[in-house]
Amino acid sequence: MFFIEEIWPLLCLDRFGSRARLFSDSLLQTITDSMSNTSCQYSEVDVCRDESAAFLKLIAIASILLAGVAGIAIPLIGRHRKFLRTDGSLFVAAKAFAAGVILATGFVHMLSDGSDALSDPCLPKYPWSKFPFSGFFAMIASLVTLLVDFVGTQYYERKQGLIRGSTEEQRWVGSLDADSESGIIQVVDRKVFGEEEGEGVHIVGMRAHAAHHRHSHPHGQDGCDGLLRSRGHGHEHGGGDDDSRVRHVIVSQILELGIVSHSVIIGLSLGVSQSPCTIRPLIAALSFHQFFEGFALGGCISQAHFKTLSATIMACFFTITTPAGIGIGTAIASFYNPYSPAALVIEGILDSLSAGILVYMALVDLIAADFLSKRMSCNFRHQVVSYFMLFLGAGLMASLAIWA
Repeated sequence: MFFIEEIWPLLCLDRFGSRARLFSDSLLQTITDSMSNTSCQYSEVDVCRDESAAFLKLIAIASILLAGVAGIAIPLIGRHRKFLRTDGSLFVAAKAFAAGVILATGFVHMLSDGSDALSDPCLPKYPWSKFPFSGFFAMIASLVTLLVDFVGTQYYERKQGLIRGSTEEQRWVGSLDADSESGIIQVVDRKVFGEEEGEGVHIVGMRAHAAHHRHSHPHGQDGCDGLLRSRGHGHEHGGGDDDSRVRHVIVSQILELGIVSHSVIIGLSLGVSQSPCTIRPLIAALSFHQFFEGFALGGCISQAHFKTLSATIMACFFTITTPAGIGIGTAIASFYNPYSPAALVIEGILDSLSAGILVYMALVDLIAADFLSKRMSCNFRHQVVSYFMLFLGAGLMASLAIWA
C-alpha cells in the first residue's frame, strides 16, 4: 500500500509529461505545416515573368527619384518666389492636396497591406489570426508619435523660451544702463494685462510677451481684421512666428520618419518583384505618391526655417530612400522570398507602424493645424479650395489602390 502511494505521483507525472510532449509535438507540427504551405511561394504568374523586369526597375528608380526631387525641391526653392511662398494661396492648396495623399496612403495602402501581411495563410494561425495586430501596431505608432510630438515640442519651446528670455533680459539691462531712473519707474509702476492692483507680481520675459500677444489678437471678426492688418504691415513681435517654427521643426522630423519607414518597404516590394505586370502600375503610382509626399515634407521643412545644410540632408535622405530600397530588393531578389513567415511579419509590422504615423501626421499636424487656423477661418475662398484639394488628393491616392 505504501509502495503504491509513493509511486502513484510518479505515474501521474509521467502521464502529464507525455501529454505535454504530445501537445508540443502537435503545436510544432501545426506551425511547420503552416510555414511549409505551398501558398508561401511566389504567386506571380509565369506569363508575366520575363527579362524586361530589370529594365523596368531602372526606369522605376529614375522616375521615383526625379519625382521625389521635384516634389521636395519646389517648396524649398519656391519660398523665395512670390507665387510659391509658404503663406501663398497656391502653396496652401497644394499642401492640402498633399495632406489628402498622405492620409489615403496611411489608411488605404499601408494599413491594408499590413493587415494582409499579418493575416496571410503562410503565418501560423496562433497568434496572428487570433488578434488584429495591424490595427494594434498602428494604434501604438499613433500614440508613440503623439508622445514624441509632445516631448519634442516641449523641449524646443523651452529652449526657444530660454533664448528669448535672455534676449529680453539683455534689452532690459541695456535700458537700465541708458536711463536707470526711468527704467526703475517703468518696472515698478507698469501693470501687466489683467493684473490686480494688490498682487504686486509682474510677469516678465516670455509670459508677458505671450499675454500681450493674446490681447493684441481678439476673437471673431475683429480677430480676422487684425490678422489682415498684421499681414499687410507686418507684426512687431516675433513670438508667434517662433512658436510656429517650433511646431514645424517637430512636424517635419516626425513626418520624415513615417515616410522613410514605409518607403523602404515599398522599394523592397518593387525590387524583389520579377513581374512586369506588377512593376508597370507601381512606377506611375509610386511616382505620384513620392512627388506629393515630398511636397508636404518640403513645405514643413521650409516653414521650419532649417539651415541650408540641415534642409539639404533631410531632402536627400527622403529622395534616396525608395530608390535605395528598390536597389536592395533587386540585389536580393534571387534568394529572397517575400512570402516567408519572417518577411511577412516584418513587412506587416512596419506597414502598420507607418500607417499609424502617417494617419496621425496627416490628421493632426497637417490637416487640423491648417484647417482650424485663424487664417483659414477668416478666408472663405481658402476654405473652399483647401477642402476641395484635400478630398481630391485623398480620392486620387485611394483610387490608385485599384492598380497598385
